[in-house]
Amino acid sequence: MSADEQQIAASTIGHYDTRARAYWEGTRDHDVSQNIQALLHSIEAPPPFTILDVGCGPGRDLIAFKELGHNVIGLDGSAQFVAMAAAYSGCEVWQQDLMQLSLPPAHFDGIFANAVLFHVPSSALAQVLGELKRSLKPGGVLFSSNPLGNDQAGWNAARYGVYHSLAGWRRFVTAAGFIEVTHYYRPPEAPQWLASVWRKPALR
Repeated sequence: MSADEQQIAASTIGHYDTRARAYWEGTRDHDVSQNIQALLHSIEAPPPFTILDVGCGPGRDLIAFKELGHNVIGLDGSAQFVAMAAAYSGCEVWQQDLMQLSLPPAHFDGIFANAVLFHVPSSALAQVLGELKRSLKPGGVLFSSNPLGNDQAGWNAARYGVYHSLAGWRRFVTAAGFIEVTHYYRPPEAPQWLASVWRKPALR
């Protein structure tokens, strides 16, 4: 990881660590059921599924997956979020920096990356997507939702973000070896978020 990437990771994680409780209060009631179902409906293996919630935050979506009967593990770079998510959900939660992931190979049926991968600078995105792909079972599914943009990057207070267009995001994810399943915008009447579903090719 380069010095710039280290600084991006430290600042962004630090931002969430110092605002963990406020972030929880501000997002705990957000309805992302459409995103959860987009992932689950695209997985072709028999349930229950083994799911990794990347950037799980305080654990809201861990509970949703758990209540639907799936085996779910959380992952976040923020120590505060990891502690909150484990206590709130009762799930296993790993503390890992997105740019230094160490995941079990071919382990997950699905990966849920809701509002998190946009924090990865473009210079590190191929590596991150490659590690996520490696951790999926053949035919496994990656869901991602990112704020929609025109491929610009920059800082929002202490958080770094890359605001991908559909074409730009497609280039990165297809280059990592994923096959596009579907994409959609939220909310449809005034798009602010790009949601997309991708499949790791099955073994032939």
